[in-house]
Amino acid sequence: MPIKNKNNGETDLSTKSEIIPSSNQIVVGFDQSSTAVKPAEKVSIREVAKQAGVSVATVSMVLNDNPRISRATQLRVQKMIERMGYRPNRLAQSLSSKYTQVIAVMLPPLRHAFADAYFGELISGIADRAGKLGHKMLIEQAKPQYIRESKHIELYERRFVDGVLCLGFNEKHTFLSDFAHREYPMVLVDNRFGNDTLDCVHCDYRLGSQQAMNCLLQLGHRIVGMIYAAPESPTSRDVIDVYTSKLKEVGVIPQESWRVDGLFTDEGGAAAAEQLIKTHPQMTAILCGNDKMALGAIRYLIQHGYRVPQDISVVGFDDIQHLAYANPSLTTVHLPLYELGILACERLIERIRGKVERIHDILPTHLVLRESTGIARHHH
Repeated sequence: MPIKNKNNGETDLSTKSEIIPSSNQIVVGFDQSSTAVKPAEKVSIREVAKQAGVSVATVSMVLNDNPRISRATQLRVQKMIERMGYRPNRLAQSLSSKYTQVIAVMLPPLRHAFADAYFGELISGIADRAGKLGHKMLIEQAKPQYIRESKHIELYERRFVDGVLCLGFNEKHTFLSDFAHREYPMVLVDNRFGNDTLDCVHCDYRLGSQQAMNCLLQLGHRIVGMIYAAPESPTSRDVIDVYTSKLKEVGVIPQESWRVDGLFTDEGGAAAAEQLIKTHPQMTAILCGNDKMALGAIRYLIQHGYRVPQDISVVGFDDIQHLAYANPSLTTVHLPLYELGILACERLIERIRGKVERIHDILPTHLVLRESTGIARHHH
């Protein structure tokens, strides 16, 4: 299993500069509090240079992360900047610097995307890490017209951002191939694309689904349904492949009708559970591709007189917050989404700063056992 490739040496990315975003962009900033001993507006770059014992040009190169400056000089100048409370003219700096110190987070045009716990965990990790590395963050939605007008490329060409993190996209979003030649730094988050030509970081969906299926099989379940979504997504196909192969390992050939698309929604999960149970009343367990569909399935089952897990066991995927307080609490595969957001941000900034090796990191997952799974009813 590929393991997260940790980078122990951290580049100093503390320069803070910004640009003025377009009106349809959301800007997430960072803490700019200072322990300055002198009001920032009264400190000039010349004073900083004098106190640090360097030239004005050296201070300017430190502010712009010029690689020609030694680490020792960079640290000395940064320390003096912080001690004196100097703040550069950010607009002028962004126009003259090689970097804007801004990254974009791009989301698909989904309803209530900003309220979704899945995206919320990822964005929280990205925002926290970006702030600590001195970057601002824009949030964009890739609506059809946005892509048709090449706005995703305009972000780079008009110097709005240095790089983009793409969340919630898969192989049906063909515009991602525009990033294949790495002319524009981009990291695909929690998925892969096509023949793996794009930089990406994602959770280990195969490992998580193996643990989930092993658990159900050990509990005696053999007629196991699946509520999936987005088969055009490589990570979704990973779960489907593991589900199928694990059943075959115990001599069960899953029928096509054992799998139903739940559209990644609560309502879709409930509708899919209804279809599965009505078609296969002997079914004893359901594996769901995300927690929303699992909760929808449980709601349908309980409303129609089924006991979970005594009659039907249900397993989710994500481990979104508060699932431990559901009734029954949901057994689910934990995805380290916050940590994935942190890693994605770090890898994107490495790419922006010249990393040439392909980026493909995978974070491990694990099954969280709770109350929604139990021994198959024919084994009692």
